[in-house]
Amino acid sequence: MNIYDFTVKDAKNNDVSLDEYKGKVLLIVNTATGCGFTPQYEGLEKLYKQYKDKGLEILDFPCNQFLGQAPGTNEEIVTFCQTKYGVSFRTFSKINVNGENADPLYKFLKAEAPNDLEDEELAAFIKKLESLNQTFSDSDIKWNFTKFLIDKNGNVIARFAPTAKPEDIGEKIEELLNK
Repeated sequence: MNIYDFTVKDAKNNDVSLDEYKGKVLLIVNTATGCGFTPQYEGLEKLYKQYKDKGLEILDFPCNQFLGQAPGTNEEIVTFCQTKYGVSFRTFSKINVNGENADPLYKFLKAEAPNDLEDEELAAFIKKLESLNQTFSDSDIKWNFTKFLIDKNGNVIARFAPTAKPEDIGEKIEELLNK
């Protein structure tokens, strides 16, 4: 099983088979419009513009599970992202990433990459979450803007914490694009 076995909903609630992304490098991100990490949309858009012609696609999955930081309809979220951050990559329908109602795609992603790659800010961020009484199982998505990097064959290569800045992932994306 790989990423191409999944069908998801786009922002207009249409089915999208992920096999349409065969041969592309993917960065799959759960996002929110009212989060401290929301400015990462700017970095994601820069990555997309830099690498889209070489085969990168960014798949944006809004998620309202973390303190309700993705309010609004799918249409409102798309409008916000395009207007405030100039986002031109694809935004999908709002989903859950944790719990029994987690989207099957995210259940798969978490099984393939159960832990975030460490960065210097992650431990401090986890402590902050614990102070907010946020608890998670080991593989749970910890917050908005967790990023999964997928190779051209649909394999999950890495999982990046919300604290990982998009620009810090560029080198790994380039490596996959050049394989």
